[in-house]
Formats: sequence, C-alpha cells, structure tokens
Amino acid sequence: MRWLVGWSSAAVGAAGIAGAAGSAGATGYDGETVQPVGSQLLWGDPDPLWAVGDWRPDEVRVVTADPQTRIAVLGICGASDEQLRVGLFAARGGALRHLTAWPGSYTAVVQVGRRITICGDLAGARPVFHAPWAGGTAYATAALPLADLVEANLDFGHLAALLAAPDVPAALDDSTPYDGVKRVPPGHALILRAGSREVAGYEPVASLAVAAPAADPDRAVDAVRDALVEAVRTRLAAPRHVPGDGIDPGPVPGMGPAERRAARGMPVPGIGADLSGGPASGTLALLAAGLPGMPGTVLGHGTGAGERLLAVTFNDLAVGGQEAEVARAGALAANPRLHHVVVTGGEETLPYGVLDGPLTDEPGSSLIAAARHRARLAAGSADHFTGYGARQVLDAHPARLADLLMDRKRRHLVRPVAAMAKADGSVLVPARVYAAARRLARTPYRTGLEVLSERLLRRRFDEPGDGATDASLAVLTWAGPGPAARWLTGEALAEVSVRLQTSSQRSGVGPGQRPGDFRARAALARLAADVRVLEQAAEIRFQRLHTPFLDNQV
Repeated sequence: MRWLVGWSSAAVGAAGIAGAAGSAGATGYDGETVQPVGSQLLWGDPDPLWAVGDWRPDEVRVVTADPQTRIAVLGICGASDEQLRVGLFAARGGALRHLTAWPGSYTAVVQVGRRITICGDLAGARPVFHAPWAGGTAYATAALPLADLVEANLDFGHLAALLAAPDVPAALDDSTPYDGVKRVPPGHALILRAGSREVAGYEPVASLAVAAPAADPDRAVDAVRDALVEAVRTRLAAPRHVPGDGIDPGPVPGMGPAERRAARGMPVPGIGADLSGGPASGTLALLAAGLPGMPGTVLGHGTGAGERLLAVTFNDLAVGGQEAEVARAGALAANPRLHHVVVTGGEETLPYGVLDGPLTDEPGSSLIAAARHRARLAAGSADHFTGYGARQVLDAHPARLADLLMDRKRRHLVRPVAAMAKADGSVLVPARVYAAARRLARTPYRTGLEVLSERLLRRRFDEPGDGATDASLAVLTWAGPGPAARWLTGEALAEVSVRLQTSSQRSGVGPGQRPGDFRARAALARLAADVRVLEQAAEIRFQRLHTPFLDNQV
C-alpha cells in the first residue's frame, strides 16, 4: 500500500537541525528520533512530510515557490506544474477549492510557512487521518500507521456504530476504529498551524433555506460526460508501467505466459478494466479503449494482445444467476479494441472462505469476499479501471423525493413513483411513497436523529422488505438502522444511541442540506470507505485500481 505521513509541532528542536542537513525526524515520547520505515522524504523540518510505500515516480510531484511555500501532490493528477503553481498561490491566500478541481485522484498537501493544509477528496476514497502526538499533530492518509504510532486502543463505540448505523454520519462522526485517531470528513481539509489543528470545509453544499438554481439537464449531462472522459484520459496519459522487472523467468511445463504471471501474483503490464456486464464497468472499458492513444498491454509483455485493452469478467461458477451479465459482457467484448479474459471462481472464492488477509484501516463488507476480488484483480492490468461508485454518483437517492416536495416540484414525482409501482405491481405504492416523502420533508434533521436513537435504544427494527418499494421506503428518513443492528447487544446499541443524542444536541439546526442530498452524500461516503477497504484487502502488488466515478470532478 501507499500513504503519506507527516507531523506538525509547536517546538523546533534538534530535529530541525537534522532537517537542515537534508533529513528529518521527530522526537518521540522516550526522546528517540522517529522516522517512517521505507519512506521517501518530500520536505524536512520543522513540519516534515514523507511518502511511504511503493509510489511510482510519476505519482509524486513537489512544486516549490520558495523554501517555505510548496505543494506536494500524490496520486494521479492531470494538472501541469504551472497549474500546481497557480493553485499554490491561491491556497496561500486561503482558497482551497482550486486544489481539488483538477482531474484525477490525488491528495494535495500545501505548506505556507508553518501552516500545513491537507485536502481530502469529496467522496472520501482518499481519506486523511490525524492524531495528537509528541506535543503536536501527526497526520496520514491511512489510519493504521497512526494507530501504531500513538499506540491506540480499539474504539468499540465506533465499531458498534459501524454496524448499527453505517450510513449515518452523525453516529460515526470523525472517529475511527482506533481511539484518538480522527478522520477528516469528505469535502474537508486538515489545517495545521505549529501543531494546532483545524478542520475546514471547502465544498459548498445546497442550502436548506432556498432552492438550488435549476440546471439545464442537457448541459448537466454533458458536464458529467466531459468530466468522466477527462478522468479516463488523465490516466491514459500517465506513463505505462511494467510490474516488477517485467522479465518472464522462462517456460514452465503446462503453463503459458499468462499462467506464469498469475502464479507469481503479478498483473499484466499496461491498462485494463473490469467488464462485469453492467453499465458502469462497460462504459469505462469502452471509453478507455476508444479514446485516442495506446490503451492496453505493453507490446512484448503479458498476453501478447498488443495494444488492446484487457477486459476482465469474473464468472462465479459457485453462484448462479449471473448468466445474463456474463452474456452482456461477452457482447461488449466483441469490440475489436478489447482483449476479453474470463476468470472463473469456484469454492475457493466463496464468501467467508478466506479471512486471514492483510489488515485494513477498518472492517468492511469487502473482507468476506476478498478472495473473489483478488482472483479477479490478479488477472487484471497494472492500471485497472473499476466502476465502483457509479450508482451512488449518477443515480438519484430515494430520499430525493422529499427534496422535490420541499422545492414544490410535485409533478417530478410522477415518473419515479410510477416506475416503483410498475416494479411492485401494486396500486398502493404511490400513496405509500408520497406519504413517506411528505413526512421526511416535514421532519427536522435533529428529530430524525432522535427517532433513530430511540429505535436503537428500544430495539425497534422493521422487518426487511423484499421489493424495490420497501427498500426505498426504508431509506426515506434522515437516518436509519443498519442491517446488522438487530444482532448487537443492548449495551452496544445504547452506546450508539448516546452518540446520536450527543450529535443531535451539538448539531443544532442540522446539516444545512436537503434530506435527499444529505443521504446521497452519506451513501457515497460509505461506498468510498468500502472501496478503500477493498483496495487494502485485495491488493495485488504493483497494481493500481482506478475509480474515475469517485474523482472530485465527476
């Protein structure tokens, strides 16, 4: 894995002298000099920053205006050095939005004197964590290194909230599974000044007081398309990488080049994509294959497919009902620019089959299916496109029906409600959905949290429905219990209930957003956190997973 780590302290001592000599460190609790293992120093004391892990050379850029004014960008970023310099000057004056508006997926860190600014992304796929340490603040883009640094205990209250109310930001707040390690919310930046910390938002949200200005649908769709195309083009423009030394050690009886590479656990050189048969992965695969340039594997390596894009379909033979998706994937793979590979999964890829994988920042649903994901990704490319996040980004959350009522756009409810009625085949659906949307539109945010707190405390859980309408009605609230809430003990539910009550008292008037917009952002943040867990649990060495739908611009 890869992360960045740094710290800011009010004191400048002996470590500052070391930094002047070309190195950097910080004094720990016992007076020892602490430096990350296997790190690359980006800049030194008094506020050092390191890149830790297997970063590629083109994934780390530092642009310096003067010795005390510089910006580091880690990840895939489509901005030129001149654009980074302009963004640095804007950030020096306090404007942070410029740092997040470039295509790609990256983390930006700005130093202006003793002020350090670390920007998280809008979805939360590239999180930022911080913790008090050695008289200052340590920060990183992974929680485990910070937990190890401060010797943190587990935060059982957070783990209970993760099960009882995973889609309720108020229950999780800024906590992590590690006591004392905090997470910067999506759309926010961590600002450090000589050890002191502040979390500030940089993304404006829709106001609850006035309706958002109406956007032209055609122009909005064009903007999303352009952002997605630019996200894919930025990755295609990056240098091609051959995993490891790229040298095939030689023939093995009964094994071809692809089998030998898979046995070594290394991806195919070049660029590839998932092709599950769904619209998200199909869009990215065809887009990456159709854009000008040279997508796909590097000539002379891997499959011998030349510059065709490697498209990977996972066919789970142990689980039925996927024949239609596999057939659609085969139809899409008829494109001459694609080289189609079907990975079959048997008993070894069943859920819960392998649970001894690598440690992750937090538990997630991906852990139970890590073997399945790893088998699919092992057949992929060094740069592999995935369609994660498309549904949360592009589809309307059911709670947006309440937003339409708040904006007096009742006629816009006709089509979605009619679609749900057709899916369930019941004439009672429109009345039920309208009543639920109307009730949510008239319910304050604080009341919604208090209702959920009471439900958890009294263990009042509705039986899960089996239709689209029941699923939509279940989320037509400000906050709802998770599917695992009914399995928790009364003590754990009481802990989560106290968290919600404390948050409702602290929040006052609420999040300042309409319920549909609020629930959609929360669902996106939960998905991004799950994708982060998947990346850590199913990591293939030398491989990069790309999720363009989670980019800031998209």
